[in-house]
Amino acid sequence: MNEPRRDTVFINDLRVKTIVGVWAWERVVPQIVHIDLELAADAAVAAATDNLEHTIDYHAVASRVTAFVEASTFQLIETMAEQIAGILTGEFDLPWVRVTIHKTWAVAGYRDVGIAVERGER
Repeated sequence: MNEPRRDTVFINDLRVKTIVGVWAWERVVPQIVHIDLELAADAAVAAATDNLEHTIDYHAVASRVTAFVEASTFQLIETMAEQIAGILTGEFDLPWVRVTIHKTWAVAGYRDVGIAVERGER
């Protein structure tokens, strides 16, 4: 019996400047959010063929997410994470994703706060 594949392609610390937040200054001063992506993959065919066509093109994913976030003006990082997950599962036909957004220095006394959402089936 074959074990199910649990391979994961990941992109860590994708840094994107955007307008995000609820405070008046956040609506005009761009901030950098740090985004981590985990994407369900089956790397067996890609590994056997050594061919990009058989795996997730992380450059294409990172470029799409960057363009989306740069153009966004969300108040909440929860909304941003949810919509990124929808792009990844929809446009890249991924069965499962985990999107983590870090908003560094958003709260005095903390280095990092954020949200992680998982969507789809592993």
